[in-house]
Amino acid sequence: MPVDQRRRRAPQVLPAIAALLAVLTACGGKPSASAQPVASASPEVSAEASPSVDASPSVSPSASKASPSPSASKKSAAAAGTTAAANDASRLKTLPGNTTQVVIVQAASASATTASLRAYAKTGGVWQPALSAMTARIGGNGFSGDKHEGDKTTPTGVYSFDGTMYGIAANPGVRYSYHKLVQDDWWDENSSSPGYNTFHHGANPGGPSEPLWQISPQYTYFAVIRYNIPATPGRGSGIFLHQATAGATLGCVSLPQADLVALLRWLNPAANPRIVLSPTSQLSRY
Repeated sequence: MPVDQRRRRAPQVLPAIAALLAVLTACGGKPSASAQPVASASPEVSAEASPSVDASPSVSPSASKASPSPSASKKSAAAAGTTAAANDASRLKTLPGNTTQVVIVQAASASATTASLRAYAKTGGVWQPALSAMTARIGGNGFSGDKHEGDKTTPTGVYSFDGTMYGIAANPGVRYSYHKLVQDDWWDENSSSPGYNTFHHGANPGGPSEPLWQISPQYTYFAVIRYNIPATPGRGSGIFLHQATAGATLGCVSLPQADLVALLRWLNPAANPRIVLSPTSQLSRY
């Protein structure tokens, strides 16, 4: 830690005393001011490490009057002027022009099963974070750009949300239409069915179709991510944003209940929101 250089500016001393101080220094005493100039002292004196130089009583008056370095000035200006724009939403290129909400779900690699979820809103033409960062779970086999039914991957890409949200529990206050699930509410996941990858009320559509009203806690609340809609048989179905359990999903995106409810309440159909699903290394594609 820097020392007060004023304590080192002693008046001219006798040669014998100077020699004695030199011996003490060599034995572990503190070096003299001439051996440790302020200009090359600890980085604690720099503008970056200590925004207010007066906060440290060990900094000399000369150091406190020094102007911040050009690099420190540039970094301070960047922090003040570009924070709002320097985010992943501002780098997206394929969103519709009238989209003013976007959810980005990204993972460190294509095989990862844990991802970061951030929500952004565009205000005055600038994308800014709208909610705190959240930790999401995705498919047990990570992300895939070539998803198939039953492969336990989360499809990469940019998708909208369906116009209706669902849940076993009552509407938590979403802005979309909301359907409280009842007995015989299914998600048709039978590739041979004409209603493949749609909501169905009635008899079991067959195949791996899901009895939505029975799947708890995952379907306490959920939004439909419009992957493979209209459906191509075999390309995957039932990709939801739903409540998390302890592990990875079968291809959906899941969040802890409090985070999920906050996100579902925030989503606004008038903002034409989109969700981007991707490994971090491939976000530039979108």
